[in-house]
Amino acid sequence: MQLLKGKKAIVTGGTSGIGREIALLFAKNGASVAIFGTNPDRASQALAELESAKVFDDQQFSSHLIDVSQFKSVEEELKKLLADWKNIDILVNNAGITKDNLLLRMSEEDWDSVMGINLKSVFNTCKILTRPMMKAQSGKIINITSVIGLTGNAGQVNYAASKSGMIGFTKSLAKELASRGICVNCVAPGYIQTPMTEKLTDQIKEGILQNIPLKRIGISSDIAQAVLFLASGMSDYITGQVITVDGGMVM
Repeated sequence: MQLLKGKKAIVTGGTSGIGREIALLFAKNGASVAIFGTNPDRASQALAELESAKVFDDQQFSSHLIDVSQFKSVEEELKKLLADWKNIDILVNNAGITKDNLLLRMSEEDWDSVMGINLKSVFNTCKILTRPMMKAQSGKIINITSVIGLTGNAGQVNYAASKSGMIGFTKSLAKELASRGICVNCVAPGYIQTPMTEKLTDQIKEGILQNIPLKRIGISSDIAQAVLFLASGMSDYITGQVITVDGGMVM
């Protein structure tokens, strides 16, 4: 069953990890997909995977090298896409980085860059796409936050603040857009096996597992399936929510 047949979707941070898995699952479910990223090699590889996953002749795929923290760049790229596609049905804000340190040692640059990529990017994309979605009287916006935005974590004040801010942004925007038929939700991953978490030592990973009732670290497809649900018609009566996908770590 192709849950997204005929839909047009944007996935930021879509060239690797969770974003790439989301984009690929969208393609397998019939959507046209544009992925935003900054690494040319990863973008090229991801685009090839999307083409291989095509199920309908009219599906379109594209990759865009763009810094999503920069409003003007995002605006220009989205206007080009809208001119080509006419409308965008689904927006997934997945782009994210970490620059961990204790607050006493954290530089202003590390604070600003994490807030820019993780949170300001959400403002940038939503600010531009809200009007066309309102005109269409439909749309799905899914913001990828983190359980760290719910619990906090020592050494991650910048990351936690950005992800917590995303939750507040989502709930507020959901209230603004609900009357126009637009659903805005969050997915909050727990510890997921990605290039970002592969840097953790075995000792740290073992400690993490002790706090996960399902006793495994998640994989990207665990998150992608939840995002697919929120992007599809199955979630038309769900908005302003945070769905944690964390193996039961945060209850």
